[in-house]
Amino acid sequence: MTEQDQKKLGDILWGIADDLRGAMNADDFRDYMLSFLFLRYLSDNYEAAARKELGADYPDNKDEPNMPPLRLWYEGNLNDIDQFEAQMRRKAHYVIKPHYLWSSIAEMARTQDEELLRTLQESFDYIENESFKSVFVGLFSEINLNSEKLGKTYPARNAKLCTIVTKIAEGLAKFSTNSDVLGDAYEYLIGQFAAGSGKKAGEFYTPQPISQILSEIVTLDGQDPSTGHKQRLDKVLDFACGSGSLLLNVRKRMGAHGIGKIYGQEKNITTYNLARMNMLLHGVKDTEFEIFHGDTLFNEWDELREANPARKLRFDAVVANPPFSLRWEPSEAMADDFRFKGYGGLAPKSAADFAFLLHGFHFLAPEGTMAIILPHGVLFRGGAEERIRTKLLRDGHIDTVIGLPANLFFSTGIPVCILVLKKCKKPDDVLFINAAEYFEKGKRQNRLLPEHIKRIVDTYQHRTEENRYSMRVSMERIEKEGFNLNISRYISTAQAEEEIDLKLVHRQLVAIEKEIAKAKDKHNGFLKELGLPLLP
Repeated sequence: MTEQDQKKLGDILWGIADDLRGAMNADDFRDYMLSFLFLRYLSDNYEAAARKELGADYPDNKDEPNMPPLRLWYEGNLNDIDQFEAQMRRKAHYVIKPHYLWSSIAEMARTQDEELLRTLQESFDYIENESFKSVFVGLFSEINLNSEKLGKTYPARNAKLCTIVTKIAEGLAKFSTNSDVLGDAYEYLIGQFAAGSGKKAGEFYTPQPISQILSEIVTLDGQDPSTGHKQRLDKVLDFACGSGSLLLNVRKRMGAHGIGKIYGQEKNITTYNLARMNMLLHGVKDTEFEIFHGDTLFNEWDELREANPARKLRFDAVVANPPFSLRWEPSEAMADDFRFKGYGGLAPKSAADFAFLLHGFHFLAPEGTMAIILPHGVLFRGGAEERIRTKLLRDGHIDTVIGLPANLFFSTGIPVCILVLKKCKKPDDVLFINAAEYFEKGKRQNRLLPEHIKRIVDTYQHRTEENRYSMRVSMERIEKEGFNLNISRYISTAQAEEEIDLKLVHRQLVAIEKEIAKAKDKHNGFLKELGLPLLP
């Protein structure tokens, strides 16, 4: 499928969402729409696996085109169902009963079956609890099919669901729906819903251009980016993963065989479910990713609580777009937490930015790269943040500071920066890139175009200096500036005033005055002939 077709599919699905959600807000309708897309994906995969498993025994439904072939097989092979499902659990890692498949659900919707709502609920419950794959547990927990937002009565809710499912089925029928296509459509819809979610969008969505910058940076060689991309990343972490787009971008850069396992953590339950669906929709096997639901700042993930350096997880790449300047309530005991200890104190309660940064940095492998999006305040704020920043700089861990344009995010209009950190870096300076003035202005959000992204990545990769854009700054200079990383201290964006040649200007003014006098004399000549008063 071409990129144009993918966008067309995305536009069709978004059009359906926009037409059908009515008074329901974008966040609520998003969860229904994306869950149905996911059910379609699971069903397609399962039916393909069943066709392969049954071979010649897979029935032909040409006489009953609206009946799923697998349903016909179940009806004719009642004694073999248990053995078949046991085999599917081993090979496909999950089971979906024929009447819960998308094709069955779509047919019920088309015929306005009054049992659609109940069947959909049973389908979600079965997939979550009895389908064998542990990654499905709680996946649809936030989908309330009995919500009054769908309708005040059961018949009204059922009718609404019939319309939604039918429209989605018709939209999808026009396109190939392999995992890449559905995954891209899912990602497109997340972006469209983010545009309508305002500040809430920050909870689950990183704009693709920014995601691309981070993923390109962390996949370059950590010690010498100019040599190109790493051959392999064994483990990748995003500790505030939202819908998982950053992790998927890193995986896309490396290719499925160039990456081991991706790890994500997400506090918001709805977004956590979105991320798991997003992974599977992009063809990431359940053995190739792990998404944990829990609070990053309080390190609720047991796999990351190991304080023994010999046993703790280390990640070749860490990417993150955590909530900006989030208020948090650390206990006094957290000052001794292995992630934060030794940095001169905890991040202030008013802004957890450095707490997020230190969390990710703690788990970075010695030759790994971390790229994190943060508000500009981390570059210059005083107090505890200054102490943490100074420690990171003195230890040679801050590699690059990238200033981005304002108004790139749906959730905030403030300008943000990308900090690139490394445990072991070769240059003893810090590279500053001021990309704040390079963007395409949009009606609601500004956009980074491919040439803007390329310029940032190329500058980082080759550590090049360019007037008013990038500069390598020595630690000696940074120390003189009080370890303040405000980009404007090092890269001036002010345009130099044009030098004025006074003699030239004087000559030009004299010539202009002569022209005026000449024109005036000519005009007075006309006035005299006409007997009119002359100009003084």
